[in-house]
Amino acid sequence: MGKLIKNHLARLIVMTAAAYQIAAGVHGYFWPKIFWDMWTTTLNPLVTPAPILQTLNVVAGLFMLAWEYPFPLLVPGTAFHRSIVARLVALPIVTLIAVLLYQGTNPALYYIVGAGVYLWALNEGEVVCMPWKVPTRGKSQGGSRA
Repeated sequence: MGKLIKNHLARLIVMTAAAYQIAAGVHGYFWPKIFWDMWTTTLNPLVTPAPILQTLNVVAGLFMLAWEYPFPLLVPGTAFHRSIVARLVALPIVTLIAVLLYQGTNPALYYIVGAGVYLWALNEGEVVCMPWKVPTRGKSQGGSRA
């Protein structure tokens, strides 16, 4: 059995959340609703009459999907693409955008799980390699071949 590559798992979770966030933003154009409107109506201008929050959800979802897949214009292999810390900074921001829209609560939960797995990968010392590739072993791993 091989080792679990946690940053690949986190990438798949975040891509799922991003696709779901895009769908939630589009769904929000037709049925606009703030998640927290049961307690306050002060955030309602974000969804009606101008669809600000819905557009932010679609843009944030497209950005995260492009970053994780990655889209060729983001130049896979650059420091921005390889950085787990940058992802851990961006994920709470897109999570906040998602959780404000009623339809975006599930993607927000997925983003939280993805951030937890990225944190686990960072704690294990993993590095993000080129997209859809497995990190190669170093020459000296120690131990014996018994």
